[in-house]
This record gives sequence, C-alpha cells and structure tokens, in this order.
Amino acid sequence: MSSAIAAGRPRAVLADLLPAATAPAARVRDLALVVGGAALTGIAAQLVLPVPGSPVPVTGQTFAALLIGASFGPVRALLSMTLYALAGMAGMPWFAEGTSGFGMPSFGYVLGMTLAAAVVGELARRGGDRTMIRTVGTMALGSLLIYGVGVPYLALATGMSAGEAVSAGLVPFLLGDALKVALAMGALPAAWRLVGRMRSGD
Repeated sequence: MSSAIAAGRPRAVLADLLPAATAPAARVRDLALVVGGAALTGIAAQLVLPVPGSPVPVTGQTFAALLIGASFGPVRALLSMTLYALAGMAGMPWFAEGTSGFGMPSFGYVLGMTLAAAVVGELARRGGDRTMIRTVGTMALGSLLIYGVGVPYLALATGMSAGEAVSAGLVPFLLGDALKVALAMGALPAAWRLVGRMRSGD
C-alpha cells in the first residue's frame, strides 16, 4: 500500500504512512515500531528532573508515550507501552533514573501511560491529531488518564492521603505538561500538513 493511499484513509495515523508493500513487510514494520517505541520511551525516561518533596520526578517518558499513541495508533501503541512496562518489570533498567521492577511509587504512572497511549492512539485514528485544537484535547485527555492511574497508585504505595498524593504527584507537573501539549500541538498537525503537501505534489 502506498503512503498516498494510506494518507487518504480517514482512520490513518502517521505510522500508517510508512511503506509496506506486502503483509509480511507490514508485520516487520509494526514489530520495529513496537520495539522502537518502547526503546524511545526508555531513553526519554532518563531525561529526569527531580521534584523536591515528591518521589515522582519530571521525565520525558510521558511525552514519549503520548506521541507514540498519536503516531502509532491504538494497537501498536498499546503493544509498545506494554513491552516497555513488562521489560522494565523484568529488570530492564529503563524506567525513570535507570530503575526497574514494580515496587517504586511511580509505577502507577507507567500503567497510566500504557492506557493513555492506547486511548490517544484511538483518538488519533479519529482525527484527534489533525488540528491544533483537537491535538490539545487529545493530549490533555491522555495526561489526565496518566494521572488518573498514577496518583491513586502513589497514594496506595506511600500511604499518602489523596490530597498529599495530588500535591506530590500532580500539581508539580502541570506546567511541564502544558509545555508538552504545546509541543505536540505544533508538531502533530504540522506533520499532517507536510503529508498533505507531499500528496499534492504526487
């Protein structure tokens, strides 16, 4: 299937534009995306900024997970983030600050990223990354899902009250999340505009 045909499908995501002439080639492409997405998230997780008073640092992995969701679509994004989570649980030191396992208080955010990537991927299939306004809504919902899992897990893992968990695991990250949404708001619609110009030049 050519990239021009894939771009014309109403439920395409950016990864669908990568050429794959045969079904086996498409499977190889998808496998490479799944593994590459997990590796990218692991690399992004090493971009760490500690937050005073919080066991949860600011990292690049949440942004990576949301971009993978929007770019890969729901199935590939879910598989990629599941691989990331399972490999980290098994001992791969690619969670934040080179950690692994599932005993850390921040592990709930990894689970939340897995859910968010799948949901963001489905929204992207429905055009949720095609315009700036849609992208803001898509990324904001993805971030909300990450916190919706991560903050309660943090409270349970540490014995914090709900208010303490929100103060330690949500409030310090809002400004950074707004920046991530702004970056995605510019990057994703721009990528689709570039695809449209390339198609019009065919």
